[in-house]
Amino acid sequence: MPPRKDVKDPTAATKAALLEAARAEFAAYGVAGARVDRIADRAGVNKERIYGHFGSKEKLFDTVVAAALDEMTEAVAMPGDDPADYVSRLFDYYAAHPDVVRLMMWEALHYRSEDALLPGQERRVDKCRSKTVSLAAGLGREPDAAMARTLFTLIGMAMWPSAMPQLARITAGEDATTPEGREALRGHLMAFVRAAVRD
Repeated sequence: MPPRKDVKDPTAATKAALLEAARAEFAAYGVAGARVDRIADRAGVNKERIYGHFGSKEKLFDTVVAAALDEMTEAVAMPGDDPADYVSRLFDYYAAHPDVVRLMMWEALHYRSEDALLPGQERRVDKCRSKTVSLAAGLGREPDAAMARTLFTLIGMAMWPSAMPQLARITAGEDATTPEGREALRGHLMAFVRAAVRD
């Protein structure tokens, strides 16, 4: 007899609860500092479920990062022919989801060796290649290494204010992280990108 459609799959619900709890834990403490017992407590399950569903704390972290990046890719459309608008959309996304920025920074620290392969790296490379192709097509240029570096620069510009808010306050003044200050910074980044692309 097939399961009733109005009854939630308990396994899927447990995994979803663990991923949500783990995302908050990893964003706050990174891989090394995260505690599986805190994740399990927050999810309301036995910590053995973490190992049963994901195998290890490290694999859980990798799953959390992949899911966070997939959500961002779905929410922020391809660069297309307006890189300034792309930076604006990324800027807003990172501001609204600071945990994504923290997860990426923790990932960089965890896989700090320059030749370390990230789990699922090929898939991520393909996604970035698609963004490079979109940007190049929008600008009427070739999707070459220079265009990939441009994409990397755009992403970095959009992320930096959320990654280093204290530096924004130090360099641009205490109001840099107020709603008005962030709006001014977003406008500055868009104007900067438009001037760079024009040149």
